[in-house]
Amino acid sequence: MSVTGNIKIFAGNANRPLAEEICSELNLDLGSAVTDRFSDGEFNFSIGENVRGSDVFIVQPTCPPSDQNLMELLIMIDAFVRASAARVTAVMPYFGYARSDKKDRPRVPISAKLVSNLIVKAGAQRVLTIDLHASQIQGFFDIPVDHLYARPIIVEYFNQNKIENLVVVAPDTGGAERARAYAKRLDAGLALCDKRRERANEADVMNIVGEVDGKNCLIVDDMCDTGGTICKVAKALHEAGANEVLACFSHAVLSGKAADNINASYLKKIVVTNSIPLGEGSKRLLDSGKIEVLSVGKLLASAINSIHDETSVSSLFL
Repeated sequence: MSVTGNIKIFAGNANRPLAEEICSELNLDLGSAVTDRFSDGEFNFSIGENVRGSDVFIVQPTCPPSDQNLMELLIMIDAFVRASAARVTAVMPYFGYARSDKKDRPRVPISAKLVSNLIVKAGAQRVLTIDLHASQIQGFFDIPVDHLYARPIIVEYFNQNKIENLVVVAPDTGGAERARAYAKRLDAGLALCDKRRERANEADVMNIVGEVDGKNCLIVDDMCDTGGTICKVAKALHEAGANEVLACFSHAVLSGKAADNINASYLKKIVVTNSIPLGEGSKRLLDSGKIEVLSVGKLLASAINSIHDETSVSSLFL
């Protein structure tokens, strides 16, 4: 695929390899910019080429270290606005702080709304993202949001690597709609895990709703952080008589002891995307063969091409 016109793609430090892959798909060079830091840790950014009148896309997921990567994104947006770019689009394959999307108990922030306000205030005119933790976050922005799904890529992988007697499992009630969409496209059964979250990053599985005895199970979620939830769901499925248990999710945050938890779990394999670069600890999963990384580079490149050409991106939502 090739894109024409006055379009430029830049990247911060969060996931430069993904930005380079997107540029390769579009037959573009990654924009020239300084993205280093001063000795005190402050982000030192400057644009190395003329962007006046350009359609600028900034590839910068706000993955860990989330605060650092978010600040980089805001500073870059401000720089391009001040350099008279015609339009600035924040390409955020992973939207950090998305788990704080509502005030579900007293005296807590709605961090996703705050982050949305910051991005708009910095001057972004559009946002492109993948698999928000909560779809309603699109409404937090007062600018257009193109919300893509990694589902077509993951479904294609499992269609090419068929699993017999497959049941798709939602790890909680909130993920039922997502799991149903996967089950429909994979011609698989559907089950649900009822869990009770006692505190942040911990979950107690209570019950499996659906028939999993003698079945191969695929747990579907949007992200995996510490691995606590997904490993407990895998254990509950094993105890309910499931044969092999696999999992797939778009965003491999995999913080803390996630790699050790997954390696020690009943999970045979996890399938993720490169929306977030794998950390050092997660590379142990590569060594053990428990992780498969799929690319969203072509998906994002297609969306960027459509946004620049002002054509529909709806075909990418299938």
